Amino acid sequence: MEGIYVTWLISALTIGVLLMPVVKPPWAKVTLHGFIDFLRRYWLHLAIVLLIYNAKDFLDEIDRILMANTGGMLNMTPWIYAIEGDMVLWVQQTFMADWLTSFMTHYYIVGFMVICYVSIFYFAYFDDRYIADRISLTIFWVYLLAIPFYLFFNVHVTGNYIPGMETLAYNHTPEINDWFHRIDPLTNGMPSLHIGFPFAVWLCLLRFDTDGRWKIYRRIVFGYVLLTAFCIVYLGIHWFMDIIGGMVVAAIAVSLANKMADPMWKIFDERTINARLVTVLTNPSRAFGVIKKNISEIYSRYSRPTSKETGVMLTIVMVLLAGVITWDLTHQSFPAGGVDAPVGVAAADGWLVTLDDKGEDAIVVVHDLSNLESEITVVQPHLDRNSTYDIRGDLLLMANTTQLVLVDLNNPESIVTTKEVDSPTKLSFISDEKFAVIQDGQITYWELDGDEVSGPSVPENDSILLFESNGDQIVMVFASDTDKVHFGFVENDVLAAIEINATSSVTEDELLIAAGLNVDIENATIVDVAISDNKLAVSIDINATTRLVLLDTTTGDSFIVSDPKNQVFDPHMGYGILMFTAYQNLDPLNSTGKDADREIYIHTLESNLTTQLTADDLDQWAPMVLESHYVYQQIDGDGLISVEVQEKDPKLQPYASNILQFGVILIIALVFINLVQRQFEANSVSPHDSEHAS
Repeated sequence: MEGIYVTWLISALTIGVLLMPVVKPPWAKVTLHGFIDFLRRYWLHLAIVLLIYNAKDFLDEIDRILMANTGGMLNMTPWIYAIEGDMVLWVQQTFMADWLTSFMTHYYIVGFMVICYVSIFYFAYFDDRYIADRISLTIFWVYLLAIPFYLFFNVHVTGNYIPGMETLAYNHTPEINDWFHRIDPLTNGMPSLHIGFPFAVWLCLLRFDTDGRWKIYRRIVFGYVLLTAFCIVYLGIHWFMDIIGGMVVAAIAVSLANKMADPMWKIFDERTINARLVTVLTNPSRAFGVIKKNISEIYSRYSRPTSKETGVMLTIVMVLLAGVITWDLTHQSFPAGGVDAPVGVAAADGWLVTLDDKGEDAIVVVHDLSNLESEITVVQPHLDRNSTYDIRGDLLLMANTTQLVLVDLNNPESIVTTKEVDSPTKLSFISDEKFAVIQDGQITYWELDGDEVSGPSVPENDSILLFESNGDQIVMVFASDTDKVHFGFVENDVLAAIEINATSSVTEDELLIAAGLNVDIENATIVDVAISDNKLAVSIDINATTRLVLLDTTTGDSFIVSDPKNQVFDPHMGYGILMFTAYQNLDPLNSTGKDADREIYIHTLESNLTTQLTADDLDQWAPMVLESHYVYQQIDGDGLISVEVQEKDPKLQPYASNILQFGVILIIALVFINLVQRQFEANSVSPHDSEHAS
């Protein structure tokens, strides 16, 4: 996946170097020495650009978590679509051509790299410090101004939202598709930085290039902006409103950069910063005196603030409040208390049941989901880490190798039913009145009072590998047919065999083969299933990877939900949501950081949109979706396993609410003071009407 990125990067640098003789100021020369010398003279300018590049990946991860944790509350795409309708769809369908798609896909990336990185390089190399100062800060401000929109004003790419629209760039090849999905949350449409950055560069040249030395480059950039506007619409990425947003952000950024340039580079100018560092090391008392003087001046200004100072304070307060909200909304999960070493979790609406390993023994720990700190004492048989259990409503079913116990959690210290069993491998409620017990690959059905009843059976000389139920629906996978699910109903002895198709595109499989992995569709094995209403989610092992297939049991239609190249585990469905665990690359064993662990994903069945619930370097697995909560297991950096519970509807913690309440009052006061100051300041520099009259 990195191969295509390296190709794009080399292409961008090559184009930038080849254009140097064309765009340079008339009197300038291109020399080999200049490629080395400009680094010494402009290393801080270049560092700003690199800072933006690295910050984007971090902020995209925050955006993914915010989108998942807020349940789409921050999704503004419907409003954009209500304004624009199918305008972008008309552009794509009118100009659709394979050659144009291929060209625009590569242009979309390479051109952006040229503008972002080579623009700074030109002004640094040819030593135009006045423009370099302003363009570097402009690019910084463009991205800084875009952050609130990216976090709190999510706009999906058009190809993932408008019916009939295609994400041509993202789906051009599997390798490109994988690269985009790894680095882009696909919700950062407004504003378009593909317009914001180059338009800001063009505005800078229009405003600050007073002698026309960059006239040729200014015209090239303007042409790039026009072609990029068509490109991002045609490829199914941006809306027309995103283009407008990019232009507005660019204009504001240019103005802010111009105001900030002189004080900023007065301190951080590469030509003088080394001398100041030497002063700090060789004459610290003098350096301390300068710092003390500057602090004293700042204190003096803010002790008698003008509207400028109160405006700065207002901005700081708003940024801090946004930071509190962002932190709280990205930390919505909480561990269940009293759980030391969970080896399994079951949950039903209102209840959380954890099998906690205590060494030789294990116990079932029960929590009311409204109070994760308090445990509920439940009568239970002697259990170990291999014991099985299930929960439905207020009923908890548990079994060790010889005894099955049914408990009502409303009266947790008394037993409803008990019966003898023989090393059951799974217990499962199959309705409000019945449960199933799987022993030695066979299944039996029982009423809650312990009486055996009939139900779909296992074929002769066969055994059950997997069993799941939902309402009165059941699904089994038999040892004789590991690529088929057998679907039916409790009251009907007939099961329908459904073969699961895990076939992806040839190019997707070629990427797996190129990575040294064996794609074996013919011998595919189902490793996990989940069922909900008329949907069936099947995790199927094809040797090279494990794919998640979503099947409609009514129509028979199916498709692969997950990335066909990356391993998927633990599907769980309920309340219109499919949750699953997945790695984010082909070879997690040879990866580090956030690419080496499993993350939790949420797939909304109605919209067929998938969002990422977790995005970190911690390993998460076994997700479950309840009516009001998400539940999953997690291991931290110290190897401690916890059971995490997260409410679907985001909720600010008391500390955050208190800070926000105080912040709102403070903002009102600062706004009032700022407005009053502005009136007095305007009055002090403007003649009174009476003076005009005289």
